[in-house]
Amino acid sequence: MVYPAEITWSDRCKNTRNMFSSSILTFFVFLLCVTLSLQQNSGFGGRRTLVLVDSWSLRETHSIFFKMLRDRHFEITFKTADDSSLALTKYGEFLYDNLIIFSPSVEGDPLREIATECGVEFDEEKTSVIDHLNYDVSDGGKHTLIVADSSNLLDAPMIVGKKLTAPLLFQGVGMIADSENPLVLNVLHGSSTAYSFNPNNKIDEFPHAVGKNTLLIAALQARNNARVVFVGSLDFFSDQFFTAPVQKASDGLRVEKSGNQELAANLAEWVLKMKGVLRVRKVSHHISGKTTPPPAYTILDDVEYSIEIEEYANGKWQPFEAENVQLEFVRIDPFICQTLEGKDGVFSTRFKLPDVYGVYQFRIDFNRMGFTHLFSLTQVSVRPLEHTQYERFIPSAYPYYVSAFSMMFGVFLLSLVFLHYKEDVKEKDE
Repeated sequence: MVYPAEITWSDRCKNTRNMFSSSILTFFVFLLCVTLSLQQNSGFGGRRTLVLVDSWSLRETHSIFFKMLRDRHFEITFKTADDSSLALTKYGEFLYDNLIIFSPSVEGDPLREIATECGVEFDEEKTSVIDHLNYDVSDGGKHTLIVADSSNLLDAPMIVGKKLTAPLLFQGVGMIADSENPLVLNVLHGSSTAYSFNPNNKIDEFPHAVGKNTLLIAALQARNNARVVFVGSLDFFSDQFFTAPVQKASDGLRVEKSGNQELAANLAEWVLKMKGVLRVRKVSHHISGKTTPPPAYTILDDVEYSIEIEEYANGKWQPFEAENVQLEFVRIDPFICQTLEGKDGVFSTRFKLPDVYGVYQFRIDFNRMGFTHLFSLTQVSVRPLEHTQYERFIPSAYPYYVSAFSMMFGVFLLSLVFLHYKEDVKEKDE
């Protein structure tokens, strides 16, 4: 897709569908805070980050989050969402690698439209997630300051972290996921007693979201490895929520610090592709006992295949460790499927080619939650045996060999009898 020399944020919002068919790869939404990574390919993204805010005071109220990004060497630029000179691209090139939108009051529905494109639907304006059992003691009386247990998080350590045990504070709008979209991830859902409604109105209709279907945080990784995170609360990333103690009104247990900061850090690292990014470094295949691939394989050859996979973690590329990387040897349909043995990031296997010739592919299709989709395809030809490669005698044909030689022997005997047998001549009587 070719964009004009300059494209404004408002123009961008009008073309949300086109955005995902373009070269944008990572899209980060902190609800009505949106973060967008404008990156090429599936590798680690760039550092240039644009933050759109409603007011400059947000730099102070959310300073811990922004400092966390700076500590990870992101270059942050702040602008207001209604800045008329705002542009994401110029002369066909992205001006920023990442876009964060902390602007819930932006006019129109661009954020909702973007969410809908990604399979997430936000509740109406002025609604909040309400939970009359799981709310914090500092709640103002409407039970909208929700305490979400870490057990409600998605079981995906690559996305949410490994050891998050502290409860989370949430105050904001709820959302639901499109059940027909298999790419949407329910990162954090409400408890069974939560629902989404306007806290100032009497409930006279069924709420938009009820129980565990009420999503507080949702994520998506598109088929082109674009990553999206939706969070229904801008306060979730505030200094106040990062450092606030948590105490449920129902059980009285008090935790000195919420888990918001830790979860926000893990979400940011994942969606900005600081972790969970895979790449293929090297692929090799050859006949067993040799080191280079032949121009064409022959049916029933013993073949060795290996692939070296790297993972971006801790700021560098390092060997990827896994036990479920599979290889398929495909000709329209898979003929062979094997799990590769991995060591120091090198995954390998050995197998015998099928006795059917044709054009085949070594195919690796690794798609696991939290990691970028890894796809490797290597095409090879498999030819039939040459006439000099066939066995001189085939054991299964021995009966036919016996039949042929017995026929020859029978003809020989018949010829002897026919040529040398002479009947006695009887003399005529006078």
